[in-house]
Amino acid sequence: MTNFAIATADEAIGGVGLRLLEGLFRNSAEVGYWLGEPYWGKGIATAALAAIVDFGFGELDLVRLQALVFARNPASAHVLEKSGFKLEGRMVKGVFKDGENIDALLYALVRDGR
Repeated sequence: MTNFAIATADEAIGGVGLRLLEGLFRNSAEVGYWLGEPYWGKGIATAALAAIVDFGFGELDLVRLQALVFARNPASAHVLEKSGFKLEGRMVKGVFKDGENIDALLYALVRDGR
């Protein structure tokens, strides 16, 4: 796992990272990110995601990056879409959150652009 803080000059305001996958999936990683609510809607998450994509494809020579988002979080899905990630599928009731099973959306970005 590789994690980086998203920070202002004064404090950490979020994080972004990669979890390298193994075995048959060894050329892939799962991307994750979060940002404190006061910083939403300012392009910060999109910039952080672009940086981790560059790191994953450039420094780590990965072929595929993927991310799961809660279906009820369209803002996070929009960050992925602005960064070139494509929706690959819906995991119906695939996540247990806040006492209920909810849908998750699987997004991916492949280095050759497919």
